[in-house]
Parts: sequence; structure tokens; C-alpha cells
Amino acid sequence: MSAVGELACGAKVPSIPPVWQRDLLSARDPPHISCTHYEYDDVLDTKGTLIPPDDMVYHSFFFGASEISALRQRLPSSLRGCSSFELLTACLWRCRTIAISPDPNEEVRVLFLVNSRKRFNPPLPAGYYGNTFALPLAIAIAENLSKNPLSYALELVRKAKADVT
Repeated sequence: MSAVGELACGAKVPSIPPVWQRDLLSARDPPHISCTHYEYDDVLDTKGTLIPPDDMVYHSFFFGASEISALRQRLPSSLRGCSSFELLTACLWRCRTIAISPDPNEEVRVLFLVNSRKRFNPPLPAGYYGNTFALPLAIAIAENLSKNPLSYALELVRKAKADVT
């Protein structure tokens, strides 16, 4: 976006040249799976609790600074430095689980998007402008997620996010 802005302001070339090296994100050769990817599991609805999308009620919520602050106050001080995204993901996952009341022993999951641009070793070159994201998955037992405080869900979300390498 900075390059586009520079060009729009009259620059002949951007200050950081664009890099189009899609091969940087190719799988290892030969491919090597280094961790379990639960996000690709087939989740069977053995208990009839998966809600079809047509049966869900969709509603938008606005979380402003005061709402985020109120949620942060429910956390131990050691976790209050979490991102708003982590906080809201954990809160909504936990609240949804409580609302749908699955079997207490059922596994519940939340899948979310994480920017992985700064997670590469070696780092991606300056000017790399492709999408770099991952879809980590946090998993919990419904009863644990519902009965534990918000910090429990937050720690699971943060761990899933940290596992993106």
C-alpha cells in the first residue's frame, strides 16, 4: 500500500521495490509435515450439535474502546496485554459455546486468520506483497471452555496463534 501511495504522489518508482517471489512460500522439497494440522480434520457430527448455517442467527456487534476495556478488566493482569483480536476471539468463542450448550464432553473449536508475514525464518524480503496468513485452530472441551474464566479461552487462542511458524 505504501508503494501505491508513493506512486500516487508522483514517485517514478517506489522506495521499496516490489518482490514477487511466490516460491518463497512453497512447501519443502520434499514436503515434510512438522506438526499436526487439526484445522484440516473432518469433524463428524456424532452428537447432532453442528448447527447448519441456515439455522443460525447472524448479528453484528460493535466493540469499542469501552467494551474492550471492560473485557480486559476480567483478565488477570498478566494477560491484559493481549491484542483486541485475541481477546474478542476468545470471548466470542466462549460465549458461543455457552449459548449453543453442546454436550459438556464435546470438543469445540475456533478457527481464525493470523498474519504470518513476520513469522518466517529467514524473513520475507522487504517489498514482498503477497498474502501470508495461516488458519490456526484452538480446541477445548465444551465444559472446560464454558466453566473456566475468559482467560482460559484467551490462553488457548494465544497458544494456537503462537504455534504458527
